[in-house]
This record gives sequence, C-alpha cells and structure tokens, in this order.
Amino acid sequence: MAVMTVEPLDPFQKTLGYSFRKPDLLREALTHKSYLNEMRASQWKSDATEKDRSAQDNERLEFLGDAVLDLAVSDRLVFLHPLSSEGDLSKMKARIVSEVTLARVARRLDLGKFLLLGRGEERTRGREKPSLLADALEAVIAAVYLDGGFETARAVLLNIFEEEIHRLDPHQDDIDYKTELQECCQREFEVLPAYSVLRESGPDHEKLFEVQLTIKEELRGIGRGRSKKEAEQQAAKQALDTLIKKT
Repeated sequence: MAVMTVEPLDPFQKTLGYSFRKPDLLREALTHKSYLNEMRASQWKSDATEKDRSAQDNERLEFLGDAVLDLAVSDRLVFLHPLSSEGDLSKMKARIVSEVTLARVARRLDLGKFLLLGRGEERTRGREKPSLLADALEAVIAAVYLDGGFETARAVLLNIFEEEIHRLDPHQDDIDYKTELQECCQREFEVLPAYSVLRESGPDHEKLFEVQLTIKEELRGIGRGRSKKEAEQQAAKQALDTLIKKT
C-alpha cells in the first residue's frame, strides 16, 4: 500500500509566504504520480471518497508552472539588466530555471518533506531527488497562480528566487558546474569530487588538458579544455548531467 503519511501544509505555506484559499491546489502540486498510482492499485481505493478518486498528480501543474516561471523571471531580468543583450538574458534565465537551481530553492523551502510519494520513491530517497523537487516547485508556482493570479504568483516567485536572481552575473557564460557538483556530492555522498589530469598535449601557448573526475573512486566525468579549470568544469558538467538523469 502507498505511503499514507500526510504532513500538515501550514508550515510549508508559511515558508512559501503564501496562504492558499484553495488548499487542494497545493496538495495537488505536492502529489507525485507514484502516490496516486499506488493508491489506485491498492485496496484503499474501494474505501476512497469520490474526491479521493478524482485526485490528480502534479504533472499538469508542473507544465503550467514552467510557463509562469519563464515569464516572471524573464520580466525581472529585463528590468534588472536593461543594457544586457538577448543572449546574456537568455543565459541568465537558463541558469535560474535550471533543474539544479529549482531543486536548490525547493530544498531551502523544505519542500521534499511535504511531497506525497509512493513506496518506491520513498525507498529511493525521492524527497531528495533534484528532478522531483524541481518539478514539484514548478507545480507549486502554478498552484499559487491559479489560486491568486499572476501578480501574486510573480511576487511569491521573485521572493523565493531572490538570492539566485540577484547573484547572477550577466557576463558569466557558464554555470559554475564545479560548485554545483560539490554541493551535490556533499549532500548525496558526503564526499567531495576528485579531479586529476590525465594528459596534457600541444605546445605551451596552446595547451590542451584532459581531466578525469571521480566520486568515491568511481569515474564520473572526463573534460577537455585550454586550461585545467576549463577541463574540470567540463568534467563536472558531465558528472552533474549523469547524476541528475539517475535521479
């Protein structure tokens, strides 16, 4: 049978900075499909109310929340960086709406504690998975939008993303993958990633470095670049992509 523990939502609403007029919207935003699938496959279904049977998971809200997030962040970036090019604005927005950033904000809100998950996701630490946290946060944004309108959703969203938006550098071309990976490794594995140079090639003025990255002595990425730093960033990006896909 699916996990039945349901956390009261008042603490989450307080952290979010918004109280729902329709709490069912928030509950839907926090409901993963694994929870409903197990509920509907169990004997609990026969004892469920009509309201229970009509419950939905958060995938539709996730779709809507993605659009609300995109518009609100784009509008804010245009206001904060009036001299930035379309290309720089696009790069900054991509960093804000990335799974890594969404999951970080979700953790700050302690969102994982309030997710409704099936047993399988509970066993595989679903409350800590970046993909589940990012999707649920988008769904919560949509729930605020449906409950209070766009301006309300925009205000809530800009408040919880304030730290990420204001530390953006419009001239930064890439995400700091090494820092993102370090945070991920400390959280998931309680160790730091290790980098080592595999080889150097080319003349001194055009060196090419190849770096390997290991986590707990397991190879997780190989990067190449004109400097050790660039090669390490590429290796970290490869490792992050792999870890996110696994979650």
